[in-house]
Amino acid sequence: VWINGNQFSLISTIYPPFKHHLTIASAYFSSIFGTLGLISNLIAFIVLLKSFQQKHSRSRSFFLIFLGGLVVTDFMGLLVTSSIVISFHVTHFNWRHLDPNCHFCNFMGMSMVFYGLCPLMLGAAMAVERFFGINLPFARSTSMPKRRAVYMVLMVWLIAGGIALLPLTGIGNYHMQMPGSWCFFNISSEGNDLAFSLVFSLVGLMCITVSFLLNTVSVVTLIRVCCGQDRLQRRRDYEIEMMLQLILIMVIASICWCPLLIFIAQTVLSGSPLQIKSLLLWLRFATWNQILDPWVYILFRRSVLKRVNPRLDWSRVTSLGLQYVLDCVSML
Repeated sequence: VWINGNQFSLISTIYPPFKHHLTIASAYFSSIFGTLGLISNLIAFIVLLKSFQQKHSRSRSFFLIFLGGLVVTDFMGLLVTSSIVISFHVTHFNWRHLDPNCHFCNFMGMSMVFYGLCPLMLGAAMAVERFFGINLPFARSTSMPKRRAVYMVLMVWLIAGGIALLPLTGIGNYHMQMPGSWCFFNISSEGNDLAFSLVFSLVGLMCITVSFLLNTVSVVTLIRVCCGQDRLQRRRDYEIEMMLQLILIMVIASICWCPLLIFIAQTVLSGSPLQIKSLLLWLRFATWNQILDPWVYILFRRSVLKRVNPRLDWSRVTSLGLQYVLDCVSML
Protein backbone atom coordinates (compact mmCIF):
# COMPACT_ATOMS: atom_id res chain seq x y z
CA VAL A 1 0.00 0.00 0.00
CA TRP A 2 1.46 3.38 -1.05
CA ILE A 3 0.54 6.48 0.93
CA ASN A 4 2.18 9.85 0.32
CA GLY A 5 5.05 8.18 -1.47
CA ASN A 6 5.73 5.71 1.35
CA GLN A 7 5.11 1.98 1.21
CA PHE A 8 3.31 0.38 4.15
CA SER A 9 2.83 -3.25 5.06
CA LEU A 10 -0.54 -4.88 4.53
CA ILE A 11 -0.42 -6.14 8.11
CA SER A 12 -0.07 -2.74 9.70
CA THR A 13 -1.93 0.05 7.97
CA ILE A 14 -1.09 3.74 8.16
CA TYR A 15 0.38 5.20 11.29
CA PRO A 16 -2.25 6.96 13.41
CA PRO A 17 -2.21 10.75 12.86
CA PHE A 18 -1.25 11.90 16.32
CA LYS A 19 1.65 13.68 17.92
CA HIS A 20 3.68 12.22 20.74
CA HIS A 21 2.19 12.99 24.14
CA LEU A 22 5.05 12.30 26.51
CA THR A 23 2.91 13.23 29.50
CA ILE A 24 0.81 10.07 29.06
CA ALA A 25 3.77 7.75 29.54
CA SER A 26 7.40 8.28 30.44
CA ALA A 27 10.72 6.49 30.35
CA TYR A 28 10.78 6.34 34.16
CA PHE A 29 7.68 4.17 34.35
CA SER A 30 8.89 1.78 31.65
CA SER A 31 12.41 1.60 33.08
CA ILE A 32 11.28 0.91 36.64
CA PHE A 33 8.70 -1.70 35.66
CA GLY A 34 11.00 -3.37 33.15
CA THR A 35 14.00 -3.55 35.50
CA LEU A 36 11.93 -4.77 38.44
CA GLY A 37 10.28 -7.45 36.33
CA LEU A 38 13.54 -8.67 34.78
CA ILE A 39 15.27 -8.93 38.16
CA SER A 40 12.27 -10.71 39.71
CA ASN A 41 12.08 -13.29 36.94
CA LEU A 42 15.85 -13.81 36.96
CA ILE A 43 15.79 -14.53 40.70
CA ALA A 44 12.85 -16.90 40.26
CA PHE A 45 14.65 -18.73 37.44
CA ILE A 46 17.73 -19.29 39.63
CA VAL A 47 15.53 -20.58 42.47
CA LEU A 48 13.73 -22.91 40.07
CA LEU A 49 17.00 -24.32 38.74
CA LYS A 50 18.19 -25.10 42.27
CA SER A 51 14.87 -26.68 43.13
CA PHE A 52 14.81 -28.78 39.97
CA GLN A 53 18.26 -30.20 40.76
CA GLN A 54 16.97 -31.54 44.07
CA LYS A 55 15.16 -34.85 44.46
CA HIS A 56 11.43 -34.39 44.13
CA SER A 57 8.32 -36.27 43.06
CA ARG A 58 7.13 -36.71 39.49
CA SER A 59 4.26 -34.26 39.98
CA ARG A 60 6.69 -31.71 41.41
CA SER A 61 8.86 -32.06 38.29
CA PHE A 62 5.85 -31.41 36.06
CA PHE A 63 4.95 -28.30 37.99
CA LEU A 64 8.52 -26.96 37.95
CA ILE A 65 8.65 -27.36 34.16
CA PHE A 66 5.49 -25.29 33.79
CA LEU A 67 6.80 -22.68 36.22
CA GLY A 68 10.06 -22.55 34.29
CA GLY A 69 8.14 -21.92 31.08
CA LEU A 70 6.16 -19.17 32.78
CA VAL A 71 9.28 -17.48 34.15
CA VAL A 72 11.10 -17.64 30.79
CA THR A 73 8.04 -16.25 29.00
CA ASP A 74 7.62 -13.36 31.45
CA PHE A 75 11.34 -12.56 31.30
CA MET A 76 11.50 -12.53 27.50
CA GLY A 77 8.25 -10.55 27.25
CA LEU A 78 9.56 -7.81 29.50
CA LEU A 79 12.96 -7.83 27.80
CA VAL A 80 11.56 -7.42 24.28
CA THR A 81 8.77 -4.92 24.92
CA SER A 82 10.57 -2.82 27.53
CA SER A 83 13.66 -2.50 25.34
CA ILE A 84 11.62 -1.02 22.50
CA VAL A 85 9.58 1.34 24.71
CA ILE A 86 12.60 2.59 26.66
CA SER A 87 14.60 3.08 23.47
CA PHE A 88 11.83 5.28 22.10
CA HIS A 89 11.64 7.44 25.22
CA VAL A 90 15.43 7.83 25.32
CA THR A 91 16.15 8.46 21.62
CA HIS A 92 12.70 9.69 20.40
CA PHE A 93 13.28 7.87 17.13
CA ASN A 94 10.90 8.46 14.24
CA TRP A 95 8.91 5.32 13.45
CA ARG A 96 8.26 6.48 9.86
CA HIS A 97 11.97 6.80 9.11
CA LEU A 98 13.15 3.81 11.13
CA ASP A 99 10.37 1.45 10.09
CA PRO A 100 8.83 2.58 6.77
CA ASN A 101 7.50 -0.92 6.00
CA CYS A 102 6.10 -1.45 9.53
CA HIS A 103 8.12 -4.62 10.13
CA PHE A 104 9.40 -3.37 13.49
CA CYS A 105 5.94 -2.24 14.53
CA ASN A 106 4.43 -5.57 13.52
CA PHE A 107 7.11 -7.41 15.49
CA MET A 108 6.31 -5.47 18.63
CA GLY A 109 2.58 -5.94 18.16
CA MET A 110 3.01 -9.69 17.74
CA SER A 111 5.28 -9.74 20.80
CA MET A 112 2.65 -7.94 22.88
CA VAL A 113 0.00 -10.47 21.88
CA PHE A 114 2.26 -13.51 22.23
CA TYR A 115 3.76 -12.62 25.61
CA GLY A 116 0.37 -11.43 26.83
CA LEU A 117 -1.50 -14.65 26.08
CA CYS A 118 1.28 -17.07 27.08
CA PRO A 119 1.06 -16.53 30.88
CA LEU A 120 -2.72 -16.94 30.80
CA MET A 121 -2.53 -20.08 28.68
CA LEU A 122 0.28 -21.52 30.82
CA GLY A 123 -1.83 -20.86 33.92
CA ALA A 124 -4.67 -22.83 32.34
CA ALA A 125 -2.26 -25.63 31.36
CA MET A 126 -0.96 -25.83 34.93
CA ALA A 127 -4.54 -25.97 36.21
CA VAL A 128 -5.23 -28.90 33.86
CA GLU A 129 -2.09 -30.71 35.00
CA ARG A 130 -2.90 -30.22 38.70
CA PHE A 131 -6.51 -31.27 38.14
CA PHE A 132 -5.45 -34.63 36.73
CA GLY A 133 -2.58 -34.94 39.20
CA ILE A 134 -4.86 -34.50 42.22
CA ASN A 135 -8.14 -36.03 41.04
CA LEU A 136 -6.76 -38.76 38.73
CA PRO A 137 -3.22 -39.39 40.03
CA PHE A 138 -2.90 -42.96 38.73
CA ALA A 139 -4.05 -42.08 35.22
CA ARG A 140 -1.68 -39.12 35.08
CA SER A 141 1.34 -40.96 36.48
CA THR A 142 1.12 -43.76 33.94
CA SER A 143 0.45 -41.64 30.87
CA MET A 144 2.39 -38.43 31.39
CA PRO A 145 6.21 -38.57 31.43
CA LYS A 146 8.26 -35.44 32.05
CA ARG A 147 8.66 -34.70 28.37
CA ARG A 148 4.87 -34.43 28.09
CA ALA A 149 5.02 -31.33 30.30
CA VAL A 150 7.70 -29.88 28.00
CA TYR A 151 5.50 -30.63 24.98
CA MET A 152 2.57 -28.87 26.66
CA VAL A 153 4.66 -25.75 27.27
CA LEU A 154 5.84 -25.79 23.66
CA MET A 155 2.25 -26.29 22.49
CA VAL A 156 1.16 -23.24 24.48
CA TRP A 157 3.90 -21.17 22.86
CA LEU A 158 2.88 -22.49 19.44
CA ILE A 159 -0.81 -21.64 19.91
CA ALA A 160 -0.03 -18.17 21.26
CA GLY A 161 2.34 -17.60 18.36
CA GLY A 162 -0.33 -18.70 15.91
CA ILE A 163 -2.79 -16.20 17.35
CA ALA A 164 -0.17 -13.43 17.20
CA LEU A 165 0.39 -14.22 13.52
CA LEU A 166 -3.30 -14.07 12.57
CA PRO A 167 -2.84 -10.63 10.91
CA LEU A 168 -0.74 -12.42 8.31
CA THR A 169 -3.98 -14.07 7.19
CA GLY A 170 -5.84 -10.77 7.09
CA ILE A 171 -7.54 -11.05 10.47
CA GLY A 172 -6.73 -7.81 12.27
CA ASN A 173 -3.63 -5.64 11.96
CA TYR A 174 -1.10 -3.91 14.15
CA HIS A 175 -0.93 -0.15 14.65
CA MET A 176 1.33 2.23 16.46
CA GLN A 177 -0.41 3.37 19.65
CA MET A 178 -0.30 6.58 21.64
CA PRO A 179 1.96 8.07 22.87
CA GLY A 180 3.88 6.63 19.90
CA SER A 181 6.21 4.36 21.86
CA TRP A 182 4.54 1.00 21.26
CA CYS A 183 2.50 -1.04 18.80
CA PHE A 184 -0.55 -3.18 19.43
CA PHE A 185 -3.42 -4.59 17.40
CA ASN A 186 -6.07 -2.14 16.23
CA ILE A 187 -8.91 -2.18 18.79
CA SER A 188 -11.84 -1.41 16.53
CA SER A 189 -15.40 -2.61 15.93
CA GLU A 190 -14.89 -2.73 12.16
CA GLY A 191 -14.40 -5.90 10.12
CA ASN A 192 -11.43 -8.11 10.88
CA ASP A 193 -10.20 -5.80 13.64
CA LEU A 194 -13.33 -6.74 15.59
CA ALA A 195 -12.64 -10.44 15.06
CA PHE A 196 -9.02 -10.24 16.20
CA SER A 197 -9.88 -8.11 19.22
CA LEU A 198 -12.49 -10.64 20.30
CA VAL A 199 -10.11 -13.55 19.72
CA PHE A 200 -7.50 -11.96 21.98
CA SER A 201 -9.90 -11.00 24.76
CA LEU A 202 -12.03 -14.17 24.69
CA VAL A 203 -9.03 -16.52 24.63
CA GLY A 204 -7.59 -14.71 27.66
CA LEU A 205 -10.90 -14.75 29.54
CA MET A 206 -11.47 -18.42 28.65
CA CYS A 207 -8.04 -19.35 30.07
CA ILE A 208 -8.82 -17.54 33.32
CA THR A 209 -12.24 -19.25 33.52
CA VAL A 210 -10.74 -22.71 32.93
CA SER A 211 -8.09 -22.03 35.59
CA PHE A 212 -10.74 -20.94 38.07
CA LEU A 213 -13.01 -23.97 37.52
CA LEU A 214 -10.28 -26.62 37.58
CA ASN A 215 -8.40 -25.04 40.48
CA THR A 216 -11.62 -24.86 42.48
CA VAL A 217 -12.22 -28.59 42.04
CA SER A 218 -8.58 -29.37 42.88
CA VAL A 219 -8.64 -27.23 46.03
CA VAL A 220 -11.86 -28.84 47.24
CA THR A 221 -10.32 -32.27 46.72
CA LEU A 222 -7.15 -31.32 48.60
CA ILE A 223 -9.11 -29.85 51.50
CA ARG A 224 -11.11 -33.06 51.84
CA VAL A 225 -7.96 -35.17 51.72
CA CYS A 226 -5.93 -33.08 54.17
CA CYS A 227 -8.75 -32.40 56.63
CA GLY A 228 -10.56 -35.72 56.38
CA GLN A 229 -10.14 -38.93 58.33
CA ASP A 230 -7.36 -40.19 56.07
CA ARG A 231 -5.16 -37.13 56.42
CA LEU A 232 -2.46 -39.14 58.28
CA GLN A 233 -2.27 -41.66 55.47
CA ARG A 234 -2.29 -39.04 52.73
CA ARG A 235 -0.19 -36.13 53.82
CA ARG A 236 0.49 -34.12 50.70
CA ASP A 237 2.49 -31.12 51.75
CA TYR A 238 4.05 -30.78 48.32
CA GLU A 239 0.62 -30.96 46.68
CA ILE A 240 -0.64 -28.20 48.94
CA GLU A 241 2.42 -26.06 48.22
CA MET A 242 1.95 -26.35 44.46
CA MET A 243 -1.78 -25.72 44.70
CA LEU A 244 -1.27 -22.62 46.85
CA GLN A 245 1.20 -21.21 44.34
CA LEU A 246 -1.12 -22.00 41.45
CA ILE A 247 -4.08 -20.33 43.16
CA LEU A 248 -2.02 -17.20 43.77
CA ILE A 249 -0.84 -17.16 40.15
CA MET A 250 -4.46 -17.42 39.03
CA VAL A 251 -5.60 -14.62 41.35
CA ILE A 252 -2.80 -12.32 40.18
CA ALA A 253 -3.55 -13.06 36.51
CA SER A 254 -7.26 -12.42 37.05
CA ILE A 255 -6.73 -9.10 38.80
CA CYS A 256 -4.11 -7.90 36.33
CA TRP A 257 -5.60 -9.08 33.04
CA CYS A 258 -9.39 -9.11 33.41
CA PRO A 259 -9.74 -5.29 33.29
CA LEU A 260 -7.81 -5.07 30.00
CA LEU A 261 -9.53 -8.08 28.41
CA ILE A 262 -13.00 -6.87 29.41
CA PHE A 263 -12.15 -3.33 28.29
CA ILE A 264 -11.13 -4.56 24.82
CA ALA A 265 -14.24 -6.70 24.40
CA GLN A 266 -16.53 -3.95 25.68
CA THR A 267 -14.96 -1.33 23.41
CA VAL A 268 -15.27 -3.33 20.18
CA LEU A 269 -18.74 -4.70 20.93
CA SER A 270 -20.18 -1.34 21.89
CA GLY A 271 -18.57 0.47 18.97
CA SER A 272 -17.46 3.31 21.24
CA PRO A 273 -14.22 5.24 20.56
CA LEU A 274 -11.07 3.83 22.08
CA GLN A 275 -10.13 5.54 25.35
CA ILE A 276 -6.34 5.79 25.19
CA LYS A 277 -5.82 6.64 28.85
CA SER A 278 -7.97 3.69 29.94
CA LEU A 279 -6.05 1.40 27.59
CA LEU A 280 -2.71 2.52 29.03
CA LEU A 281 -4.03 2.19 32.59
CA TRP A 282 -5.26 -1.40 32.12
CA LEU A 283 -2.11 -2.27 30.20
CA ARG A 284 -0.06 -1.19 33.19
CA PHE A 285 -2.24 -3.43 35.35
CA ALA A 286 -1.45 -6.32 33.01
CA THR A 287 2.28 -5.55 33.23
CA TRP A 288 2.15 -6.20 36.98
CA ASN A 289 1.35 -9.83 36.22
CA GLN A 290 4.83 -10.41 34.82
CA ILE A 291 6.36 -8.73 37.88
CA LEU A 292 4.34 -10.49 40.59
CA ASP A 293 4.32 -14.01 39.10
CA PRO A 294 7.94 -14.87 39.98
CA TRP A 295 7.55 -13.70 43.58
CA VAL A 296 4.82 -16.27 44.13
CA TYR A 297 7.36 -19.05 43.81
CA ILE A 298 10.19 -17.11 45.46
CA LEU A 299 8.23 -16.37 48.65
CA PHE A 300 5.47 -18.98 48.95
CA ARG A 301 7.59 -22.08 49.46
CA ARG A 302 7.73 -24.37 52.48
CA SER A 303 11.43 -23.71 52.99
CA VAL A 304 10.88 -19.93 53.09
CA LEU A 305 7.81 -20.05 55.32
CA LYS A 306 9.48 -22.46 57.76
CA ARG A 307 12.41 -20.07 58.09
CA VAL A 308 10.00 -17.33 59.03
CA ASN A 309 8.37 -19.58 61.66
CA PRO A 310 10.13 -22.94 62.27
CA ARG A 311 7.23 -24.18 64.44
CA LEU A 312 4.70 -23.54 61.70
CA ASP A 313 2.34 -26.47 61.07
CA TRP A 314 2.57 -26.37 57.27
CA SER A 315 -0.23 -28.83 56.52
CA ARG A 316 -2.78 -27.19 58.78
CA VAL A 317 -1.92 -23.59 57.93
CA THR A 318 -1.80 -24.09 54.17
CA SER A 319 -5.00 -26.14 54.18
CA LEU A 320 -6.79 -23.35 55.99
CA GLY A 321 -5.08 -20.84 53.70
CA LEU A 322 -6.29 -22.65 50.59
CA GLN A 323 -9.81 -22.73 51.94
CA TYR A 324 -9.65 -19.00 52.77
CA VAL A 325 -8.28 -18.12 49.32
CA LEU A 326 -10.96 -20.24 47.69
CA ASP A 327 -13.68 -18.46 49.69
CA CYS A 328 -12.27 -15.06 48.69
CA VAL A 329 -12.02 -15.99 45.02
CA SER A 330 -15.57 -17.36 44.97
CA MET A 331 -16.86 -14.01 46.19
CA LEU A 332 -15.20 -12.08 43.33
